Amino acid sequence: MEKLSLKNDTAKASKDRLIKLEHDLGALKQKQQELNEQWENEKILMNRVRSIKEEIDRVNLEMEAAEREYNLNRAAELKYGTLMSLQRQLEEAEKSLADYRKSGKSLLREEVTDLDIAEIVSRWTGIPLSNLQQTEREKLVLLEKVLHKRVVGQDMAVKSVADAIRRSRAGLSDPNRPIASFMFMGPTGVGKTELAKALAGYLFNTENALVRIDMSEYMEKHAVSRLVGAPPGYVGYEEGGQLTEVVRRRPYSVVLFDEIEKAHHDVFNILLQLLDDGRITDSQGRTVSFTNTVLIMTSNIGSHYILETLRNTQDSKDAVYDVMKRQVVELARQTFRPEFMNRIDEYIVFQPLDSKQIRKIVEIQLNRVKDRLKQKNINICYTEEAIKLLAALGFDPNFGARPVKRVIQQMVENEIAMGILRGDIKDEDTIILDHIPSAEDVPSQNRLCIRKMENSAMDAMVAND
Repeated sequence: MEKLSLKNDTAKASKDRLIKLEHDLGALKQKQQELNEQWENEKILMNRVRSIKEEIDRVNLEMEAAEREYNLNRAAELKYGTLMSLQRQLEEAEKSLADYRKSGKSLLREEVTDLDIAEIVSRWTGIPLSNLQQTEREKLVLLEKVLHKRVVGQDMAVKSVADAIRRSRAGLSDPNRPIASFMFMGPTGVGKTELAKALAGYLFNTENALVRIDMSEYMEKHAVSRLVGAPPGYVGYEEGGQLTEVVRRRPYSVVLFDEIEKAHHDVFNILLQLLDDGRITDSQGRTVSFTNTVLIMTSNIGSHYILETLRNTQDSKDAVYDVMKRQVVELARQTFRPEFMNRIDEYIVFQPLDSKQIRKIVEIQLNRVKDRLKQKNINICYTEEAIKLLAALGFDPNFGARPVKRVIQQMVENEIAMGILRGDIKDEDTIILDHIPSAEDVPSQNRLCIRKMENSAMDAMVAND
C-alpha cells in the first residue's frame, strides 16, 4: 500500500522513500527465500527422524507379537535385521539434524522451552520478560543514573526513590505491601510527574506502565466508587474500577495519584487498605493485588513555604533542605489523617529549579525536537547562546520547567513548522538555532535566530551530535 501511494507522489522525499522501500522489499524477499529454504531443509530432517522413530515403534510391536506367537524366526529377523538397520538410520538422521542446528540456521523446535512460556505470560500480564527470567540487579544498580537523565536538579528525590526501590527488591520490605509508596511534595513543574514516568519506563520497560489517576476527579463522595467499580445494579457495574481494572490487567505498574490533597476523604479509606495489605477487592468481588506496584502520591502542599524559604535565604538549597523538608512534612501531617501518613514509606520534597538546571532542561527538550525532525530527514543544531536565551525566557521559579516547553513551542517549533509549510525548510536541510544580540547589548532584548546552514558549511561544522 505504501509503495502504491508513493508512486503517485512527486516530492523528493517520497521518491527517496520509494527507492529505499523497493531496496528493502528486495532484501526482504531474498531473506524470505533463504529462510524458506532453511525451514524446508530442517523440516525434511525432522520428518525423517520422526518417520524412522515411528517405523521402529511399529517393528517393536510386530516383534513382540511374533514372540507371543512363538514365531521365533520372524522375531529374530526383526530384532537383528530390520530393527538394527533402523537404529543405524536413526543415529545418522539425528546426527544430521544436530549438526544442522549447531550451524545456527535452526528455525524449528519440537519442544516448548521456558523462554516460550515466559514470552506468552509477559504478553498476557504485562510483566516484563526480564522479571520472569532473571533478577533486576543490574537495573537497580543503575537506577539513579538512568533517572538523572530525565529528572534534572532533584538529587535528593532521585536518591530517596532509588534507595526505597532497592530495599524492596532486596527483600528487606514487607512482601505483602506494594513495592514502595511515596508522597512527592513540591511546587509545580519541578519534576514530580516526570520522575514517575521515568521510573515506570525503566523498571517496567514502558511508560504505559504508568497509571495516572487525577484526584481532582474524585472530589465528590459519589465519584469515589469509580476507583473500585460501581456497586451492583448501577450503571458501569460490569466495567470494573478505573484503578482496580487497570492494575488487574497490568500488575507491574507505577500508580500515580496526582494532587492527592484534592481527593474526597473517603478515597483515603481505600488507600489505607491498599497501603497496608497490598490488595483491594473490587465491586465484583475480585481481589486485586498491588504488591508489584509502586504507589506515588503528588501534592502541592508546602509549595509556597518552599519558594519563600529559598527566596529569603543566602544558603544553598542543599543546606536548607532538611529544615525545609521537616516543615513541609509537618504541613502534610496537618492536612492528612495520621493513619494515612504513617503508612507511606517515604516523603520526598522537590526543590525549585534554578537557571542552570533550566538550561539543562532546555537542552533535553531541544534534543526531543531534534529526534522528531530526524524522522523528516531534517537536522537541527543549536548554540550555547541559544540555550541560554531560551532558558532565560522560560525561567520562572514559581512555575518550574513548564514555561520552557511553551517557549520552545512558540519560538522554535512554530517557526520550524511555518518554514516546512512554506517550503523554506526541506528534506536533508540543517537548521541552526542561534541568538541575535540587541543593539545595546541588553540580554533581555536578545532574539532567537533560526536559519538554514549553507551546503558549503555543513561539512565543516559538527554540533550537538
